[in-house]
Amino acid sequence: MRLLISDLLSEDQSLEVIGTAVNGKEAAAKSKQHKPDLLVLDMNMGEYDGMYAVKRIMKENPLPILILSAQGNTDLAPIFDALQQGAVDYMNKPSRGGSKMRMLHEELIRKVKSVARAKPRAINKEILKLKNGKPVLKTDHKYDIIAIGASTGGPTAIEEVVSSLPSDLNVPVIICQHMPANFIRPFVDRLNGNSPLQIVMGERGIVPRPGLVIICPGHSNTVIEEDDKGEPKISFTSEVFREYNNPSINALMLSIATHYGPRAMGVILTGMGKDGVKGLAAIKEKGGYTVSQDKESSVLYGMPKAAIESGASLKAISLKDMSRHLMSRL
Repeated sequence: MRLLISDLLSEDQSLEVIGTAVNGKEAAAKSKQHKPDLLVLDMNMGEYDGMYAVKRIMKENPLPILILSAQGNTDLAPIFDALQQGAVDYMNKPSRGGSKMRMLHEELIRKVKSVARAKPRAINKEILKLKNGKPVLKTDHKYDIIAIGASTGGPTAIEEVVSSLPSDLNVPVIICQHMPANFIRPFVDRLNGNSPLQIVMGERGIVPRPGLVIICPGHSNTVIEEDDKGEPKISFTSEVFREYNNPSINALMLSIATHYGPRAMGVILTGMGKDGVKGLAAIKEKGGYTVSQDKESSVLYGMPKAAIESGASLKAISLKDMSRHLMSRL
């Protein structure tokens, strides 16, 4: 598999494979020696596994890491742990068969080039826990919903934001994270274990209500629609969005701008590309409040940068301050 992956990467003239390793210990040592722009890392490698490599590399000589592993076919928890420890992104490896790996050639090249642009991020182990204190929110509030969009680097960023939300949160939160469909349910379960709020995967007909955190599923594009009584509910659209699909941040935020107007808050977190910028701009144009993650705390400053430069985002906020800032605006 190491030979096959090396061959696949070398087929792109802009990429150079400078070394391979048999386990996590050797990967950490060779990374320190050769200082590559990026490490493609498996998880299952015996005693010195991928997690060993991630922890050691992020402690001694941080660099962008793309997890390429079949681990996610059976258990996604170690993958999320690796992302939480500093790995940038994950790609599922077929359980067996080089021919199946070849089918993922284009995706692998695309992922490698994306992750290579990422900034290794030191893990913030002291996440601000608003939920542990006394109630911090008033009964009345200026906004009726918070919409959050994220891509590469987003799972860890979202985990930090959600785990910092107070237990008395008085508005709903809808989150659109670029993520394979089979990742969403385990991601919801993981977030539920770190928050007093109820976190669910979006389903048709769910009513956004105070304190409910809805994660957009990966099978289609999530939107807000109103029923016969004018009550907003979760729905889906077959409309295709150029920037990204299933799930599209633009699809979500454009519909929120339409149905919530000036009572909406929009947030763009770390990620590559421009998905969410149009939706964020629409929320701003309707009189809503918009913010984005700042450059220093972003793993990839693509989406937040586009939001700031286009004027769609009113302000750039550090990830560690994001939850408190949003609560102060409420």
